[in-house]
Amino acid sequence: MIELFSKPKVHYQLTTRELVSQTLQRGEGGVNDTGALVVNTGVFTGRSPADKFIVKDMMTEGTVHWNKFNHPLEPDAFLRLQTAMWAYLNEKAEIWIRDVFACADPGYRLSVRIVTETPWSNHFAANMFISPAPGELQSTNHCEWQVIQAPGFQAIPEEHGTRKGNFTVISFTHKTILIGGTGYTGEIKKAVFTVLNYLLPGMNVLPMHCSINEGKRGDTAMFFGLSGTGKTTLSSDPERLLVGDDEHGWDDDGTFNFEGGCYAKIINLSAKQEPQIYNAIRPGALVENISFIPGTNRIDYSCKRLTENTRVSYPLNFIENAKIPSISGIPKNIFFLTCDAYGVLPPISRLSAEQAMYHYLNGYTAKIAGTEEGILEPQITFSACFGAPFLPLHPHKYAELFGHKMKIHSVKVWMVNTGWSGGAYGTGSRIKLAYTRAMITAALEGQLDHVSYLAHPFFDMLVPQSCPGIPGLILNPRDAWSDGNAYDLAAMELKRKFQLNYEEIMLDGMVYK
Repeated sequence: MIELFSKPKVHYQLTTRELVSQTLQRGEGGVNDTGALVVNTGVFTGRSPADKFIVKDMMTEGTVHWNKFNHPLEPDAFLRLQTAMWAYLNEKAEIWIRDVFACADPGYRLSVRIVTETPWSNHFAANMFISPAPGELQSTNHCEWQVIQAPGFQAIPEEHGTRKGNFTVISFTHKTILIGGTGYTGEIKKAVFTVLNYLLPGMNVLPMHCSINEGKRGDTAMFFGLSGTGKTTLSSDPERLLVGDDEHGWDDDGTFNFEGGCYAKIINLSAKQEPQIYNAIRPGALVENISFIPGTNRIDYSCKRLTENTRVSYPLNFIENAKIPSISGIPKNIFFLTCDAYGVLPPISRLSAEQAMYHYLNGYTAKIAGTEEGILEPQITFSACFGAPFLPLHPHKYAELFGHKMKIHSVKVWMVNTGWSGGAYGTGSRIKLAYTRAMITAALEGQLDHVSYLAHPFFDMLVPQSCPGIPGLILNPRDAWSDGNAYDLAAMELKRKFQLNYEEIMLDGMVYK
């Protein structure tokens, strides 16, 4: 592929130090007081799910679940778009190419070539994927997949079949991902995640939108949840090894990370609350869309001027207690993280196997402001398997794998509400991070195995009536509301939404089969 470029200077497999230097020389970024590179991703500061396409051809027509997240693109339109992107990049003075791996488990490892228009996008790829060891890539021209990312290239909808000028297009036949019109780096990682979500279930591997850590006794814990629910924060526990913060696979032998880095939200970040993430913002890290405190190069973590979706990417080894290679065992505990904007769900509760399947398929949360374009305040949503935007197959495919693995290994499943208590968004208050950490620790250490439980009056999950270090008023959500009748009405409304969404999934599954 490198020889395809006749005009631009090709920078291949540069170090992050070299990429930072080039970004600064090109005037495309700056450095904060701790030495991290700081960039602005432009118009797009979050993903654009409405502009993600999958090429509909003989391979995908009958396998992809075509829905609001998986939009079809005609094969001819893809070829025209790919040709236009190559021509665009071939006219640039410089381009950057990096060969990486996805999947820490060598049995599933995917080699990916990433071609970028800017050095800082290549820096992101270096942080987020697994770097090959010397000699691990036998040939510089034989990666299985390729990602072409050009923020400055705009598609022509009438010619290329896109909705607007920005796009992410995946062709499974050509093993190619095209990303244009957006500089938001998260599109790169999520596109590769989508590819793995298509490929791995056929190998009896469950791909998961979750974080994983491991205790000192070797016990593995999973944290499912959409962006903004606390996966990165809650899995970054100094008392446990971090396996990964976002994307993993689960096979018959254990679990493994897809990535080689972390991509953490840093809005309102503090050294006291999240020391591991805070300390990772140093030379080699890439910070996106923040503002500085006036007159300084210190990050104003509270500033939302550009977006609430301020981010930092850094290699996994920036976390002192990271487990590398990032492979772990069968999970002993699974936590479903939900940011409940209704303030109805308990801060922690135990789910039966049947309830776990129900909540896994529903994937309830509230999207946090900034994570996607157009989200300005928490927005109630259901996202199947806690990752619907990244699932090319029908949710039932993933649910079947999840249910089988959960039951044969007798995994404990917990629901954790990281959202509101004492009222809905705008009335109640966000549950304290310290409380959430304490409840998760209690579950992991078996301190909730022998306490008394009561069934939730609307959702039936078991709610512990005591937990070390947690006020009893917090545990039962109705007690935290000043008006119990208002709570009942809110709970009934949320339950109704759950049921409607579940019925829609089940009906869609019957039709799809």
